[in-house]
Amino acid sequence: MLNAFTVDLEDWYQGLEIAPSEWESFEDRLEIGCGRLLLLLEEAGVKATFFVLGYAAERFPDLIADIASRGHEIGTHGHGHEFVYNLGEERFRSDLVHSIEILSDILGSPAGIRGHRAPCFSITKGCEWAFDVLQESGITYDSSIFPVRNYRYGIPQAPRTIHRVRDGLIEFPLSTLPIGGHNLPIAGGAYFRLLPYTLTRSCMRRLNAAGEPVAFYIHPWELDPDQPRLPLPRRIGLTHYWNLGSTEARLRRLLSDFRFTTMGSLVATVDAETVEAVDYASAGGPSR
Repeated sequence: MLNAFTVDLEDWYQGLEIAPSEWESFEDRLEIGCGRLLLLLEEAGVKATFFVLGYAAERFPDLIADIASRGHEIGTHGHGHEFVYNLGEERFRSDLVHSIEILSDILGSPAGIRGHRAPCFSITKGCEWAFDVLQESGITYDSSIFPVRNYRYGIPQAPRTIHRVRDGLIEFPLSTLPIGGHNLPIAGGAYFRLLPYTLTRSCMRRLNAAGEPVAFYIHPWELDPDQPRLPLPRRIGLTHYWNLGSTEARLRRLLSDFRFTTMGSLVATVDAETVEAVDYASAGGPSR
């Protein structure tokens, strides 16, 4: 079974809840992790979806153009890595449109951006208006819903599999495995570094055996163990820095053990008319 290999393209300091006004003071290392990741993908013959932060694209337009020239899909990760639930509808619209304009200018194609992932999966309960904004902006699929409970994100009761949130707008949730009444996040980011690789592999195989394609995600900075170490709150520091030195080797195993393609390619195979429709605006949580 083909799975979606996705990349949240942002620099090491941009996911640490540091105000964008302070970003200029930190060392840019985006090309280091991206270079290592692109080599791994090339070795495996895998095309991936890169959800690109607009701010990062402004600083490294040649890198984004190079990624696209290699046949990878470019989606948007917003512009300023601000949480959707903090932005509100109008600021989210402005942030999204700005990011699409930046990426479209780099790619030379105003109609080329079809996928979106919110920073830190921050489309949560109460942010249903975000789907309307995405639809209005020409986005045809989103991958922001994480059906887990986390202090920064998550809609635990959300459907775990691909579904439709608006006409012409498909949601491809981050992958989880239901265990004991809860959803275990098993396919990417800190979870990929925290969990034993054998457990990740076993969980992904179980999903594939059940006919579910996996939405795997990684950040370029996770392949850069030499990045600066900041004094962070324990919860943030642990998940950010844990096992960075093992990411490259784990990814090489993952790319050997599973088949991957772009998220857009998988979404294109979905029959939007028959896939489950979900209403996120219902008071008790998503309903069908």
